[in-house]
Amino acid sequence: MTTPPYPPDSPYPSYPEDLERPGLVRTGRSTFVRPIRPEDADRLVAFVGTLSRATLAYRSLGPVVRARDDVIRRGAHVDYLNELALVALAGDEIAGLVRYVRDPEEPEHAEVTFTIRDDHQSEGFGRLLLEHIAAAARARGIRVLEADVLADNARMINVFLGSGYRTEAGPPGQIIHFEIAVDPQAQAVARAERREQTAVRRSLKPLLEPRSVAVIGANRDPLTIGHEIVANLLRGGFAGSVFPVNPRAEQIAGARAYASVRDLPEPPDLALVAVRAEAVPGVVRECAEVGVKAVVVVSTGFGETGAEGRAGELELARFARASGMRLVGPNCMGVVNTTPAARLAATFSPALPTPGRVAMSSQSGPLGLAVLDFARRLRLGFSGFVSVGHAVDVSTDELLQWWEDDPGTSVILLHVETFGDPRRFARVARRIAPRKPIVAVHPGHADSAVSSLFAQSGVIRTRSLQELFDVALLLAHQPPPPGNRVAVITNAGGPAALTVGACAASGLCVPALGERTRQTLRPALASHADVSNPIDLTPTATAAHYRQALDAALADDGIDAAVVLFMPPLADKPDEVASAILDAAAARPDKPVLASFLGGAGVADLLHRGDLVVPTYTFPEAAATSLGHAAAYQTWRSTPAGVVPDLAGVDAERARALIASCAPGPVPTAVAAELLASYGIAVRGGEPGPGPDAFLTVRADPVFGPVVAFGLTGDYADLMADVTHRVTPLSDRDAREMVRSLRATPLLDGRTGGPGVDLAALEETVLRISAMVEDHPEIEALELRPVRLLPPGDGVAVAHATIRLADNTAAGGSL
Repeated sequence: MTTPPYPPDSPYPSYPEDLERPGLVRTGRSTFVRPIRPEDADRLVAFVGTLSRATLAYRSLGPVVRARDDVIRRGAHVDYLNELALVALAGDEIAGLVRYVRDPEEPEHAEVTFTIRDDHQSEGFGRLLLEHIAAAARARGIRVLEADVLADNARMINVFLGSGYRTEAGPPGQIIHFEIAVDPQAQAVARAERREQTAVRRSLKPLLEPRSVAVIGANRDPLTIGHEIVANLLRGGFAGSVFPVNPRAEQIAGARAYASVRDLPEPPDLALVAVRAEAVPGVVRECAEVGVKAVVVVSTGFGETGAEGRAGELELARFARASGMRLVGPNCMGVVNTTPAARLAATFSPALPTPGRVAMSSQSGPLGLAVLDFARRLRLGFSGFVSVGHAVDVSTDELLQWWEDDPGTSVILLHVETFGDPRRFARVARRIAPRKPIVAVHPGHADSAVSSLFAQSGVIRTRSLQELFDVALLLAHQPPPPGNRVAVITNAGGPAALTVGACAASGLCVPALGERTRQTLRPALASHADVSNPIDLTPTATAAHYRQALDAALADDGIDAAVVLFMPPLADKPDEVASAILDAAAARPDKPVLASFLGGAGVADLLHRGDLVVPTYTFPEAAATSLGHAAAYQTWRSTPAGVVPDLAGVDAERARALIASCAPGPVPTAVAAELLASYGIAVRGGEPGPGPDAFLTVRADPVFGPVVAFGLTGDYADLMADVTHRVTPLSDRDAREMVRSLRATPLLDGRTGGPGVDLAALEETVLRISAMVEDHPEIEALELRPVRLLPPGDGVAVAHATIRLADNTAAGGSL
């Protein structure tokens, strides 16, 4: 029998705020899940009072027994350890409740019961609460949840059988006994992700495809935010009803105005709120009362003003979630959806995007204005644009899940600052990126660590907004190149030399053309043209020369892409050259073609022909940089991902007990050693090995969550910055690449003449660290230093370890 993390008679240290979580049920309805509190006693009595006789019979496994008020009230008092109850809220009322009680004879087992209010049954509250109670039980040393269910309670039986957790059911009878193992099995995780994606998409439908929209704070004066939102909705061709709300106006932008959201002829799906910050909570409450499903808070005056404003916006998000609403913002510029099913321009931006296949999420309201204006000038079409503002509820990773299955979106752009749930972002991004490229601009330092983390997740990281849109122009209109070999075609030598240098800097190469290609080109081009690579057509080149050169280059098996340079002052008829380029690109749609019409800005109108677009750039370096990003992305997409191995000798339950016995902050040295031992990592002294010592660290990154770093101690890391980084969970391929990608790797694998070190044992240690921090998100930081690297077959020796636990209550219930 495993010792529970706390003695059975000891109270849990405090109300566990870390269990407060927003949630989405299968229907897309939002809710807020939290532990029950003593002050919920009246709410609990009201909840039980709404239950039908049938529900009570299923709950009590037999005849309906009249519930006593004092007994119900006692259910609001739990110790959060041996007894825990979670409630899912619908407004101020309880929609569902789950409770476990630990078995004193078998502390790793607990009895679990579920109660869902009649009017919320079949919505998915049972499965949502099972996922939450399973995670809470695991953290408290409970391995198995047991439940007795009446044989005709099909809904509850389906919840258990469809959860993905390993279940054992007793023999058929009037009552079926279930035992549910709460370890996060791969099947359970996969099913939870599918349920999450379905719920997210349904919850965002009123936001991105509403049938009616209210603008609260609409204004009669043009050029005000409230007026421009109404005007854009009407100008943008929104097919549903638009309801301006202003108590002192009869009409705004030609649409009838209403004094209050309560006066509207129907509850709108979506409400945009553009009122003073102090009035926002009251407006959102009114929206909840009339049945609004999604709210976009454009108003400022919240988190950007300090701690009080941040607390106010978090409370706003909690209320919206509990009321079944989704909330975007505050401090945002709205939502745009150009797909034919929506045609929604719910924004005050004066520049509205043209329809296209690019979607974007931006965390900056003011920046969004510049983004939409710039995209329009580039003729880069958007399928959707969402300014998430402070992102207290609707987040970037949820928008990714919306666009993941949107047939009108082929490229996703992100302006990334922070994430509420970095682990979920990394998981979702890695799932989507193999099918749809994700391009992000991140305001952090352009260091190799952050870039490698984005690359591991399949996200293309750019250094500026200009570069973000340069890459988007390519990926929105051309395929990623199958390799990194580029042909450069030009009518001027100087720009070609710049392009070759930019290609080299972007990880591309400009190889010599094949002999057959050169034989094809020699008779077709002028005698003084250079048919190597770059292909210099000389200033006298005609459109026919460009067509012949591009056709031959794209037909060359040793070429994966082409960059075409054209200097208009050196040749006449640029429209004919553009037409020739389009013809050649259309003939080989499997290889991307990019152009730079030097002296022309942005996307040249000449290089558009229906759905066929050849992206063109003012300067050739931008074309090379964009192509380099696309080639690296294609390499990532086509590379095997590896597998996350099942490691022997792991005692996760023991580790949970050790973590639960420690306060937030540094873990005592002896406990840290025992914690590592529970994952098969021994902390022991020993003499240095034949090579240099190493270190392994884990830190919590605000974007990616747990990040593992590996390097050699001393000057290798301090002076040469020779350190590799990866995001958890690590696959076997990740671990192998990590320990073998240092510039100092020859010191480890024996290439310098020595015996080398046990790289296999080092890789396994990396995988064990990854598994530990994935299983236990309470681990905020970890450092193994020094790690003695021993000869092949002798493993590794961790000489010293430090571990730090996060304070889960510090976030104050943050969403």
